[in-house]
Amino acid sequence: MTSPLAWLQLGGPVMAVLAIMSVAVVTLSIIKLWEFSEQRLSSREFVDRSLQAWEGGQGDQALVALADSPSPLAAVLRDAIRILQDARLSPGHARERIERLGVEALQKARTHLRTLDLIGGLAPLVGLLGTVLGMIEAFQALQAAGDRVEPSILSGGIWQALLTTAVGLGIAIPTVALASYFERRVEALQQAMESALTRLLTLPRVTG
Repeated sequence: MTSPLAWLQLGGPVMAVLAIMSVAVVTLSIIKLWEFSEQRLSSREFVDRSLQAWEGGQGDQALVALADSPSPLAAVLRDAIRILQDARLSPGHARERIERLGVEALQKARTHLRTLDLIGGLAPLVGLLGTVLGMIEAFQALQAAGDRVEPSILSGGIWQALLTTAVGLGIAIPTVALASYFERRVEALQQAMESALTRLLTLPRVTG
């Protein structure tokens, strides 16, 4: 059985690039999984408690209901309530600031997702490049052999060349799946955030 180090040597520089991509995917995926877990991204129970308190004219209680949650949704609602409590801001200016808060929170939640998308798209192309370069080397070796051509020369060069394509696809498939999973989590957060902020902005404003 060929060891990973031997595969790296067979694939040359292209395989080294693919190895770096795989490490980046693992690292970024762990970061996002830890981040979403720490933030309790799926947590929603605080929304109703906070908005019910706000509707009852209890702005401070609305903030208390959000105080213990690490969710970005709770953070946006806290800041939005504080903005609405500021009597110096007109309804239009308050809405603009709240919408900007939501956009910034979603951008932060999507950190590293574009990198994963990029790796998912580039990995097969990098692998294909390695295959093309390997095929060129194989046929060069075949030409150099002249009349002493042996099938093993060509077949050995071809399987080594195809190795980078296989590795590139092996990196791309889970990367695309992970990026899609993370994006669905962010989309769910976006929907919950839009719903909560719409409810907040349609309730009577509590200043003070």
